Amino acid sequence: MAKTPGLQPRRAALKMLDAVLRRGETLEQAGGAANGLPAFSDRALAKALAGEVLRWLVDLDALIDSATKNPLPDDAKARMVLRIMLAGWLRLETPPHAVVATALPLLDGGPKRLAHGVFATLTRGEASLPAVPTLPEAVAARWGERAPTIAAGIAAPPPLDLRLKAPDLTGEMSTQMQATSLAPGHLRLPRGTSVTDLPGYEQGSWWVQDLAAGIPAILLGAGEGKRVLDIAAAPGGKTMQLAAAGWDVTALDVHPKRMMRLRENLARTGLEAHTVIADALEWEPDAPFDAVLLDAPCTATGTCRRHPEVIHRIGPRQIAEMAELQARLIARASGWVKPGGTLVYATCSLEREEGEDIAAACTLTPDPIRADDLPAGLQPTEAGHVRTDPGMLPDHGGLDGFFIARFRA
Repeated sequence: MAKTPGLQPRRAALKMLDAVLRRGETLEQAGGAANGLPAFSDRALAKALAGEVLRWLVDLDALIDSATKNPLPDDAKARMVLRIMLAGWLRLETPPHAVVATALPLLDGGPKRLAHGVFATLTRGEASLPAVPTLPEAVAARWGERAPTIAAGIAAPPPLDLRLKAPDLTGEMSTQMQATSLAPGHLRLPRGTSVTDLPGYEQGSWWVQDLAAGIPAILLGAGEGKRVLDIAAAPGGKTMQLAAAGWDVTALDVHPKRMMRLRENLARTGLEAHTVIADALEWEPDAPFDAVLLDAPCTATGTCRRHPEVIHRIGPRQIAEMAELQARLIARASGWVKPGGTLVYATCSLEREEGEDIAAACTLTPDPIRADDLPAGLQPTEAGHVRTDPGMLPDHGGLDGFFIARFRA
């Protein structure tokens, strides 16, 4: 059976989905099942299938339930295989006969006839998915009135965003790469673009970074040699931004492997920073900084358009745990800023507990963010914060979800 063309990537997708939905792993953690496939196309297919299942899980299950007299258990292998089959047909446009040939062997020794019958019923009935994914009820309730636009923003994987080391080259490199630019120093290319084949990769002229993820460092302005601390810095996008903007950067992170990636990124781009591997809850600086950027560890629900598993694996417990950590981190970071200096707090989370609630408890003076601080099309909130989500700038491919606040010491 292993010789059936197309079977192995579907087997890998099945393993990835099991790891995410049953064991609570991230897609990145589960990716080993796909990374072991020899062909790039097979690895890409496995990841695409898993991603589409997670993006449209509620709607795929509704289709399956509409074609079965007795609902399959949520963790039944037949349900998981049917999810993969439907995602392949409805999202990746694989012909039904090819879906059957490449996915049903996953159920050898199991209910193949049941799965085949359900799939046949749905294909005969010309089943379809809605234009916008349906969110799990608990998630939709959490996100409230923002839920419909966020759901619309996660209907498809995001484009590729690059951050330029030299923003004054935006026009030139945009033309060279046939890219769109939504702000100085930013380029956007179609998803699926091969990063290492792009002009300027070997020269370190840019790095991958979502447009929204670049806003926190931009809010600190030009460094002019002043000292800045980047907390939870790895893998280094904001560190490189700050270094390129003339700051004397200290990059702090607790994870040695992630710090290794940061150092590799610095070496590729030719930028410099002092790197420190330590826990910010225990580490003490020798002197206060002119600015501190705290892009705090969080649930990362704002990355749901590129990491759709967060929709299913993040709940109240994880949100509460992250909010407690963020409160402790911002309390320490607030004491490391020189009088008159700036603290920027950010999370890539869509949860109020990890954004507005943390900002409200900060003891520093709010420094409201202005519209002219932001890329065109974005506006600060009434409180002077930034709140982005995947449904924003829909005509340009959306954004990651971020909360950002700025303070003065």
